[in-house]
Amino acid sequence: MSRKKESLGIQRVASVHLFVRDLERIRDWHVKCLDFAEIAVSTAAFEAEHRARASVVEAGGARFVFMEPLGSQGESFRWLAKHPEGIGRIVFDVTDAERTFRLLCDRGGTPMTGLERRIVEGGEVIWFDITTAFGDTLFRFVQHAGATPIMPDLVRHDRAIGGKNRFGVQSVDHITSNFLTLKPAILWLEHVMGLERYWGVEFHTQDVKKGGGGEGSGLKSVVMWDPESGVKFANNEPAAPSFKASQIFKFCEDHRGPGMQHLALTMADLVGGVRGMRELGVQFMPTPGAYYDRLPERLKEMGINQIEEDIDALRRLEILVDGTSPKQYLLQIFMREAATMFKDPQAGPVFLELIERKGDKGFGAGNFRALFESIESQQQSNKRK
Repeated sequence: MSRKKESLGIQRVASVHLFVRDLERIRDWHVKCLDFAEIAVSTAAFEAEHRARASVVEAGGARFVFMEPLGSQGESFRWLAKHPEGIGRIVFDVTDAERTFRLLCDRGGTPMTGLERRIVEGGEVIWFDITTAFGDTLFRFVQHAGATPIMPDLVRHDRAIGGKNRFGVQSVDHITSNFLTLKPAILWLEHVMGLERYWGVEFHTQDVKKGGGGEGSGLKSVVMWDPESGVKFANNEPAAPSFKASQIFKFCEDHRGPGMQHLALTMADLVGGVRGMRELGVQFMPTPGAYYDRLPERLKEMGINQIEEDIDALRRLEILVDGTSPKQYLLQIFMREAATMFKDPQAGPVFLELIERKGDKGFGAGNFRALFESIESQQQSNKRK
């Protein structure tokens, strides 16, 4: 058994950088449909340095930085030459960037930069980037005082533009990535990042289908976490038989390599939030009606005495329920992938999950299969069209 490693001093997921081909499309969708607010945009200095224009949107503690290439150079252009739109960088707030840098180097991490220092919004910011086992997605570690600053050479609006976060987005709960082979990523998270195993599941949809016949698909998933901050990474690989039928394999093909499939955002009121988002045209993964037919029985099996929500309301909104104790459970739902939402393959297979934790700190093990079967059903439907 490996000895517990010294913490990197991660505090939270500060922001997520997405490289996009259509900045207005993704920004307007977040502002108009998810009620995020645009808080900053790129300056001429930023655009000259990064060869990209940028928009920063925020709701609660969730912040996204969208970057669209300008011309045929720069980080976002090179990333999009290899992939559809997606997550190119995860940014973490840390207590001591120099210490984090030293720990990662000592453990075999690969820095892409040295320690950078800048004055941003009146205070000193120290940061650095490293490569990861998540395909072409980088990690950035940032030390600062006070509230999380925006990136250098971005300028804040005098007043945030757009939404008011009326749907109650709170923060990033976890990040999910897909691989054709899982072990290298798990070893990297353990030995370089110093994370610990939190949860795991293996299943195949064939095991619930009568007759089998080699149909269906499956996965193996391992969740790693940082106990101090609570930051979690869910990591998936396809399972045989029908390895290539797995939605994990399909993601890797559509994304053109391993990478981050979705972000989960915590919500204050998932039922109200989903209802409002649906009214604005947000599309969610469908859930089979049989899921709700069996939900009262499943709740008893999980030991959950009762839930506050009406099951008919959950059925209408297609919200999932899971838990492990009498009074603790969670609600979750998954949006459709961007390529489907925007009817554009280059928008990519990335999507958002929304989750409300009612005391349960788990990962929705029972719902994992429901999501997988839903995506599998959607893929079969698309083939028939």
